Order: sequence, then structure tokens, then C-alpha cells
Amino acid sequence: MRFGAFVPQGWRLDLVGIDPALHWGVMDGLARRFDAVEDWESLWVYDHFHTVPKPSDEATHEAWTLMAAFAASTNRIRLGQMCTCMAYRNPAYLAKVAATVDIISGGRVEMGIGAGWYEHEWRAYGYGFPEARDRLGALRDGVEIFRQMWMQGSATYAGRYYTVDGAICAPRPLQGTSVPGSPANGIPMWVAGGGEKVTLKIAAQYADYTNFFGDLAEFTRKNEILKEHCRTVGRDESEIVRSINVNVFIGETEVELQDRLDWYLDQRVRACGLQEAVVRREIDGLRGSVGCGTPDQVVERLTALRDAGLGYTIAYFADAAYDTTSIDLFERAVIPELKG
Repeated sequence: MRFGAFVPQGWRLDLVGIDPALHWGVMDGLARRFDAVEDWESLWVYDHFHTVPKPSDEATHEAWTLMAAFAASTNRIRLGQMCTCMAYRNPAYLAKVAATVDIISGGRVEMGIGAGWYEHEWRAYGYGFPEARDRLGALRDGVEIFRQMWMQGSATYAGRYYTVDGAICAPRPLQGTSVPGSPANGIPMWVAGGGEKVTLKIAAQYADYTNFFGDLAEFTRKNEILKEHCRTVGRDESEIVRSINVNVFIGETEVELQDRLDWYLDQRVRACGLQEAVVRREIDGLRGSVGCGTPDQVVERLTALRDAGLGYTIAYFADAAYDTTSIDLFERAVIPELKG
């Protein structure tokens, strides 16, 4: 199994209490820390503008600006977004941005892409909020434009949602041109979402990686649906790596795990201003989830998912900006049991 990690950027209220003037130092310090540990293959941020679970005045740093900054400040680790919302940027423009960041990074960009869902920020930024079928249609148009831009150096495409006419991508990304072993179709594409009729079909056609989640039974079911879509479109399903995002709350013992969850409750209620009942429900949902437990419990759950077809885990540590103990324990006791 391969591993990536999220850097806190504020979207999940994970920089609250830290002076905004210090945010970049915190994020960059964690990025450099992950970059120095070879077990971490990739570094991730979210593509959102407003905090969650509710919009607030707390910071949410913009994803592609961070991509460019991390491209310059790290040396080895790959850089991705989980996931870029197609409608937030014209796809030809975004393909150009991604190509530039790929060059800055020396060919380390991963393109996470999805249809988008956070209605409040859509409307607040003037994008409206189209029906799901239209957001998914735009996703399909956009990924076709990406492929043309990166593979051919230009795109001409007349879709229902996006039309381009000779949009030039020069220079093209290093991946697909100058980086040995990189995919011939350019920057690796992660199609995120578990929509069974449309999203997974788009993934079957275009994705190098998928990203969908659920418990073991749900993951297995969606994986079978993806395989069926691959058969329909004539794609070898083994070409697509399956990934999930995992919220990690880990402790050497049950007592230490409870301490982590107690800290999270206090942080979300006292510092973030969320209602205690809401946070307690969130914590109840975390208990027994893939990444919440002792190292043995987390390894057992990830092993079952690996046996069901999971190839890549992207870990999110809610306490990363304040304390790296959870990261240290995950590196020491979980990754070695699953890597390779």
C-alpha cells in the first residue's frame, strides 16, 4: 500500500488558534517534514474556499496557490488536491496552471478532480449551483480538455459545458514528456467521488486513480461497479489505483486514543465554536472507523481494505498543526505493516 498525507490548510478548522501570519510557516514546516520521510509518497490539500462544517471567518488557504508554494519548498514528495472542483476554474486555464506547477516541482503534480458539492461556497463565489447532472457533465468535458492540453499541447473541444478552440498549453507538463516512468497522458488524474452511474464511469474512462470511500462492504461494492464500467468502456481495471481518505485518530492504547478524542472535542467546541452535541455525534461516527483506534486496529482495517483492492491511503491528522505525535505513531506502527 502507498501513503499520502494532508497538510492542514484551515478548511477543516485545523489552523484555528494559530496567528494567520504563522500559517504558512506551519503548513510549510509540515510539508517539509513529510517530504523528509520516504514512506510518504504524496502531500495533499483540499480545494475549498469556506470552512466546514459551517462557513466562518477562519482561514481557508487556496489549493493551487499552495501547490505552487509546496512545489518550490519541497524536493521529493508528490503534490495533489483532493479534489479540485472542475467548475471553480476554466479547465483550459487549470490545465495550464497544473502544467506550470508540474514544471516548478520537477514533475510531481497529481491532479485530483471532481464535480464539487459545497453549495454555500459555490453560490457565494458566483458560480450558482447547477444540478448534479450538469456538474458531472462539466467534469466530463473538463477532463477531456485536460488530456488534450497535456498530451497534444493544445485543445480544441466543443462540449455542452466547455468549448475551447486551439487553447495552447506550452510548455506541456514535464510528466508525459520529460519525466522517465511518468504516464504518457501527462499529469496523473484522480477522479474523486463514488457516484455509481456517472462519476465511476468517468473514472473508468479517464482516471489513473479513483478516490471513494465507505466501510469495507461499501468500498467493495463500489469497486465492483467500477470494474463493470471498465468492462463497458474497454479499460483494463488494473490500470486504475483505488484510493481512500482516512481520518486518523490513533493512540498506543485505548486510554491514549481517548485522550486524542477528548482533545478534539475540546478544540472543536472551545476554539472552533461548534456545538458540543454536534461534535460528540461526529466523534461517535469516528469510533470504529478505519483510522480511529490503536495501531493494531488501524492496520487490521486497512489490511482488509487492501485485500479488497485498496492501493493507496491518504491520511488526515486533525491535530497535525498542533502536535505531530499522531503522525509519528502512524509512521512507526502502521505504515511499515502495510507498505510495499
